[in-house]
Amino acid sequence: MVQRRTVLPAALAAILTTTLLSGTPATAATSTLTVDLGASTGAFHGGAAGSLYGVYGDGVPSDNALAGFYPKTLATKAQDGPQHPGADALEVAKPFVAAGGRDVYVYLTDIYRGFPYQRAQGQAGVDDYRAKLTTQVEQVLASGQRDHVVYVPFNEPEGNWYGTGQYSYDNVSWLTDPRHFFAEWKQAHDLIKRLDPRARIAGPNTSVLYDQVKGFLQYCRANDCLPDVITWHELSSPGSVRSNVDRYRGWERELGIGPLPVNLDEYAYRYHLSVPGQMIQWMSAIEDSKVDADLAYWNIDGNLDDSVAEANKGNGQWWLFNAYGQLTGNTVRVTPPSPGQQYTLQGIATLDRAKRQSRTLFGGSSGAADVHFTHVDRKLFGRRVHVTVQEIPWTGQLGDSPAPRRKLDTELAVAPDGSLTLPFTDLQEMSAYQVILSPGGSGTTDGTPVPWRHTYEAEDAAHTGTGWSRNGPEGNPGNVGKFATSGDYNVGGLRTGSDVKLSFDVDVPQDGRYDLSVFSNTYNKYPSVTAQGPTNVFLRVDGEDPRQLILPVSYEWVVWDHTDTRVPLTAGRHTITLAAADPDLGTTRGDAIIDKIDLTRVDPATDGQAVHEAEYADLAGAAIRYDVRGSSGPGAVALRPGASATFWVHAGHDGYASVGFDRTGRGTARVDVNGQPAVTLGTRNTVPLFLSAGLNRIVVTGTAGEFLLDGVRTAPSSVPAPARLEAESGVLTGAAQRSSDFSFASGQVVTAVGDGPGNALTLRVTAKQAGRHVLVVRYSNAEESIPTHYNPDPVARHADIAVNGRPAQRVLFPTTFHRNQFRDLAVPVDLRAGTNTIAFTAQELPDWDGRTFNQFGQRSKYAPDIDYVLVTPLVGN
Repeated sequence: MVQRRTVLPAALAAILTTTLLSGTPATAATSTLTVDLGASTGAFHGGAAGSLYGVYGDGVPSDNALAGFYPKTLATKAQDGPQHPGADALEVAKPFVAAGGRDVYVYLTDIYRGFPYQRAQGQAGVDDYRAKLTTQVEQVLASGQRDHVVYVPFNEPEGNWYGTGQYSYDNVSWLTDPRHFFAEWKQAHDLIKRLDPRARIAGPNTSVLYDQVKGFLQYCRANDCLPDVITWHELSSPGSVRSNVDRYRGWERELGIGPLPVNLDEYAYRYHLSVPGQMIQWMSAIEDSKVDADLAYWNIDGNLDDSVAEANKGNGQWWLFNAYGQLTGNTVRVTPPSPGQQYTLQGIATLDRAKRQSRTLFGGSSGAADVHFTHVDRKLFGRRVHVTVQEIPWTGQLGDSPAPRRKLDTELAVAPDGSLTLPFTDLQEMSAYQVILSPGGSGTTDGTPVPWRHTYEAEDAAHTGTGWSRNGPEGNPGNVGKFATSGDYNVGGLRTGSDVKLSFDVDVPQDGRYDLSVFSNTYNKYPSVTAQGPTNVFLRVDGEDPRQLILPVSYEWVVWDHTDTRVPLTAGRHTITLAAADPDLGTTRGDAIIDKIDLTRVDPATDGQAVHEAEYADLAGAAIRYDVRGSSGPGAVALRPGASATFWVHAGHDGYASVGFDRTGRGTARVDVNGQPAVTLGTRNTVPLFLSAGLNRIVVTGTAGEFLLDGVRTAPSSVPAPARLEAESGVLTGAAQRSSDFSFASGQVVTAVGDGPGNALTLRVTAKQAGRHVLVVRYSNAEESIPTHYNPDPVARHADIAVNGRPAQRVLFPTTFHRNQFRDLAVPVDLRAGTNTIAFTAQELPDWDGRTFNQFGQRSKYAPDIDYVLVTPLVGN
């Protein structure tokens, strides 16, 4: 069991004023968010955890990424619809439900191409749609997923078939004359109910809550065709969510219907997505209204609407939803400084009396603010509370994020009136924050210093050379259609043929190593980028230690990722340069824009280590014990047989980590890693386990006696990963071939695997022991289908991977945005001791009927291009 001194960290002075130590309010905060733990507002609903086109298929996003998002609803396209690649309703329903999801809202209109949907005008279009509806419902009935399906027969009808455009019924908007829309709604409703009497139908699914929706409700009440779920979209402002839900509920009361479930099945805009400080404002409005909602699909599908990078890496928004999904108990009243106003401090809080724990999520403003708790029940918490504060920062749309940063871990006295105030002095507008309150008195606190970190905006950096540009403002409250950017501006100039150099003047507090994160973007279709893909630039510190950084490509400009490295710095001032040319290393090829750099001091005592408290884990059947003296954090968790604790653990790379399980008692427990059985814990409690880059799900389940789990620790492991197998060393058959046309690959790359099982790659692998292993496939995939509107449409390729001639498992490989940009994907397999064969094949997959094929290039014939494969036992020796 890890022991820690119960002391206040040195950084406390920068976060809390001394008045907090007695539980009295701070005296000079600019605003106050009040959490009243004595005022319940109902059971926690969790409705904001929905997504439109957020799941491409089984494995995209990964099972870990999907389950850790705690999904509730999913809106997606009709099965075999040609609107976009992937996201077919009956193909995504199984992994979505397996991850804990409840309802799949099927956009039946997406059986058509284009937006507006390309349907014939007049009765011919109505008749054609009726035939397609019949097929869709019959497929659902045969799929075994009926109980999870909600049919959405129309999408934004005022802008599609019942608007004034090219594909409208008669070029008359239903908002002016609703007769034809109402008639087709009734026909579609009755057809679906006739085919499936238990069907749930959602509508009218307008782009906003028009006043005319009240007339729609009146018509449906009179004609026995009310939706089972009411849907509309909220895309511009979370400030309108509460008022619109209230307005709709007023219509229900007036008309004597309902209350019906509500799903805002598209919410938020590009500027909001990926930014925790923005999304918490939407979450709080949705949770206050106790409705369901789905993040809008503005960019690419299969990444939970800008929550996931690659298949298995969560950004800051993912970690916010992970924290949101672990709220339990009842929500309590939260009074923000500016109730209902967007771009201000907002929050959600819960109290779980059974767990004796309160959690608060808040964010949305910068600078100073108080979080003031009232009615902190001393009978529940005691006279002192254990306080943990975490920050969930913005890491870009495509930037991998570690677990939330610890800002504070301490014990504080509750005032006699049951109040407690946390004064914050340096909130970041793009971040969200979590405060966890638990009983104090028995456990220990984390007294390690909070690492120093600082941001330096690119637009503030000095520059030399020609071709420099200051770009922006980017996304902002006045232009929510553009992407979020730190500081609103970015700079360009690091490109082919340029001599631009950016100089960042930094000032660090002490000698040591520092993590340097460069936030950048390169557009994959820009002419100077297409030849090479990722853009190479050159880094120096004080003119020394030259190194090349590879800045990744993405699907559009101003879509941010980050490239990380480490630099040694002495205390004081330094100049960090990013340049398009270096006299020792060469010149840039490509074109990149830079948003900012972040510097974070590395603490050598805790480098690469993380502690995950069991009492903060996702618990099933487990009891928290707050009477365990010397426990790490406020307590420990008792795991009787069948009870479990789930931990979400971040890894910076694929490979082994030393995973320790701090425990007491005589019980035993089983450990599963990413859905795979790993070890049984008895006397051996630290083991090398293979963790995938990004997100890992570690589940500890009691098997005998009472296993008292304090926490899970991860640290670097001395167990090396085995050597990789270069793809070109394998046996190629048919049209599969080796290619040297990939400058960022390790040697040659195997291409053209697929278009039938005869075109294959087979590798021979020697395993020292039989059992579960992990393949890490280094691959690229730049395939796209032709889009019809603003969404890029990358295609996930697949490979059928067969081990030793056994039936193959099908694995989806998401886009890498460029054929010369490589990513890793971990695949679990069973190997026998000795020699094994691993064969990769692929072929175009048919539609649901097994006979027809997509005519728009939305189902690939090919496996990805493969660079190399790592083969590693799940548990190291």
